[in-house]
Amino acid sequence: MRTIGELRAALVMGYGFPGDADDFEAELAREISHADPADLSGVVRLVEEFRGRIVARQDPAFDTAVAAAIAEIRTARGTSR
Repeated sequence: MRTIGELRAALVMGYGFPGDADDFEAELAREISHADPADLSGVVRLVEEFRGRIVARQDPAFDTAVAAAIAEIRTARGTSR
């Protein structure tokens, strides 16, 4: 994903997390509306964040790692659900 258009396409096709496509558009509009034209670092940060979300979601080990972390937290809290 080298462009915002490619990032948008990936999100619309469901490569991120549920709701990411809408969240990205809303946050992008907000960042652009509030950005200083000489400093688009907020837009850059946003693009990097959502690109990372797509990469994480496509990692085959992601779901396993999340499940393991949840189990560890539940064990530490002493809950079983």
